[in-house]
Amino acid sequence: MRFLSAILLSTIVLFGVDTIRPDYQIEVNGTAKDMVLRGDTLVIATDMGHIEEFNYKERKKIKEISIPDIKDFMGDIVPARVMSVDKIENRYLLLSDSGKGGYSNLFIYDKNLTQIFSPEDKRAIIKARFIDKDHILLGYLSDEVSLFDLKTKKELYKEQLSESKFSDFALNEDKTQAVFSCESGVLSLIDVQTGKVIKQLKGQNVDNVYRVDFKKDYVSGAGQDRRGSIYNVKTGKGDYIQGSFLIYSTALSPNAKKVAFSMDEKNNIYIYNTDTKANIAILKGQKSTLNVIIFKDENHLFSASDDNTIMAWKLN
Repeated sequence: MRFLSAILLSTIVLFGVDTIRPDYQIEVNGTAKDMVLRGDTLVIATDMGHIEEFNYKERKKIKEISIPDIKDFMGDIVPARVMSVDKIENRYLLLSDSGKGGYSNLFIYDKNLTQIFSPEDKRAIIKARFIDKDHILLGYLSDEVSLFDLKTKKELYKEQLSESKFSDFALNEDKTQAVFSCESGVLSLIDVQTGKVIKQLKGQNVDNVYRVDFKKDYVSGAGQDRRGSIYNVKTGKGDYIQGSFLIYSTALSPNAKKVAFSMDEKNNIYIYNTDTKANIAILKGQKSTLNVIIFKDENHLFSASDDNTIMAWKLN
């Protein structure tokens, strides 16, 4: 692990749109597959069988947690890819899709590593997030949602949302609602406590929605159809911004006034005004396909792509 400490920020005004280079970079040991921002720390899942936690203010790694290696189809011992990560208080959630038969391994780390699911449970879980320290929201490959109770080791419900393949989900700020995306392009807004669909958001994407975000009363979707969709949750109405390439990632700022999409084949991140759809800035320097974009506040954000570099950005 090393930091490129030199400030790389340079801003060029081109046709009224700011072109911005990374403020600084963080390197992790492995390819970054998922990332969450919790307080002053970034928690990053890697394909090398571990997660890494960084204090972004001090720009240093403060923790690393590993899960057991696995045997690949050749019988070789290899690291288990961590595809989903979360943290609440001092409890960590690590989800690997590298289990035997393609089934999931789910772990909780709280001073010690405890396995919650193994491949023998035959659960194809793609994403997991804490609702509170004792409950986890799970998104299944089959586009099912469930709420798992860590104390009773039981699912409080399991609901089928569609017949399509699951892609992603995002929680709102108080974790009472979540939006689920799938390969059909239809987004399902659910009640977290019951798993019931509150409403469907549709019409702006006609193919797989790789990633979603949910802030205030807005949802954004990153579409395989080259559309960056934006919905008002209250009204159900939406619009989209046309990209020039598959849109793999998206994020909304905390007050939902700005939205980010990866809009072109060069993996540049485009920042838009959510209401007017005006392009505010283009963030250049990403090396590979984007996996996660996170706004820290209205003018600072982080991004992780399919490589070992996390980038920090500062808007003007």
